[in-house]
Amino acid sequence: MARNEIRQAVGIDVGGTGIKGALVDLEQGVLLTHRHRIDTPRPATPAAVGDVVGQVARSFDFKGPVGIDFPGVVLDGVVHTAANVDKSWIGTSLADAVGPELPGPPYFLNDADAAGLAEVRYGAGKGQRGVVIMVTFGTGIGTAVIHDGRLVPNAELGHIEIDGHDAETRAAASAREREGLSWEKWAARASAYLSTLENLLWPRLFILGGGISKKPEKWVPLLNNRTPVVVATLINNAGIVGAALAAYEAHDDDPATNPI
Repeated sequence: MARNEIRQAVGIDVGGTGIKGALVDLEQGVLLTHRHRIDTPRPATPAAVGDVVGQVARSFDFKGPVGIDFPGVVLDGVVHTAANVDKSWIGTSLADAVGPELPGPPYFLNDADAAGLAEVRYGAGKGQRGVVIMVTFGTGIGTAVIHDGRLVPNAELGHIEIDGHDAETRAAASAREREGLSWEKWAARASAYLSTLENLLWPRLFILGGGISKKPEKWVPLLNNRTPVVVATLINNAGIVGAALAAYEAHDDDPATNPI
């Protein structure tokens, strides 16, 4: 892709309940179109999801790069875990399942990684050097690790063991609802989880996202970590923006512009 072209790409966020996308202005990290959303098919098999992703991608009349973020570990375009979609995805090539449906060159990455890239480039972590960790508290715990703007992909830190438990079974937002925890008790768990991460990786900043970040006043002030924390700002658009950014820079013909 020529360096003097307008920096645009399509980003598509594949989720457990919906598949949504938009054309993104990569100079500012904003959507150039309305988000186009279609419910995730049931069952969410590769063929069914590929068809819906194609519908979303073609709705923008854009022939350039298309980034797809996926709720699982993605290595060289192959899915290795599938938490909220059909298990038949495990071992499936996204290039084979989704690529033929796309109008432009694709790029595939994990959904938390896409959100982290977007927040570091355009959102709450913009301009921050060193290690930044984005943590999304939702049904599970998603994480993205970025160092000086460069992604360390597929960091499944939501599954580290703390006191004999998979961390997300105790500290995900779903655990608060499932166990009927007060904000204070759940925040203590979230803080203990973040403390484990900061003792292992010594980040400069935590960016906190996920659905629960829409109510930061309820729990963020209760955290007692040494690492500064900020709330994600791109919210529902982070995955779309980050996927578009990753796709554009993966297909950019100028290596100097590609931090991924």
